[in-house]
Amino acid sequence: MATDGKRKARGIWTLLLVVGGMFCFGFVLVPMYNAICQLVNLNGKDTAMLVPADQVVEREDQARTVKVEFVTTVNGGRVFSFSAEQPVVEVHPGKLYTVNFKAKNERGEAVIGQAVPSVSPWNAARHLRKTECFCFNQQPFAANEEKLMPVRFMLDPELPADVETVTLSYTFFDATAFAQVKPEAAPVQSQAVPKS
Repeated sequence: MATDGKRKARGIWTLLLVVGGMFCFGFVLVPMYNAICQLVNLNGKDTAMLVPADQVVEREDQARTVKVEFVTTVNGGRVFSFSAEQPVVEVHPGKLYTVNFKAKNERGEAVIGQAVPSVSPWNAARHLRKTECFCFNQQPFAANEEKLMPVRFMLDPELPADVETVTLSYTFFDATAFAQVKPEAAPVQSQAVPKS
């Protein structure tokens, strides 16, 4: 009997350590992902994709239409609500488009949000150009604040002909624990949604 009790206690401690390890991994995932992606330019994460708006030359290919899907997820529970105002748009390569995203801090305290982007298919990532994106900055939110955050982008006309759909995925994290800005700081590239 005593041996069974020790075995159960050891199993419970092992399970608690695994759960604790998974919880800690969730907190280091964003900075680890950012470091790896910056090192190897993985999946469209490189900030070289951010092009100054005055340097963009539009060369619209009206003969071609590409579907762009926006997928949003929130990591780690219900700290934020997060969605694209338009989950799908049809675009002509070579033309700039703007899609707004809404994010709301569901907590009663100030927090920092950080979005991690990814692009699929893999061969479309290098043909995506952004002149504005909330994903390149940590976003401070006041308690229960909602923000409208734009993404302004263009697909190069050189996008491979077999690519008919491009998916831009954004995962929103609570980055307060490792933030480089303070939660009460002024937001960057976003604006508060007016209360109705």
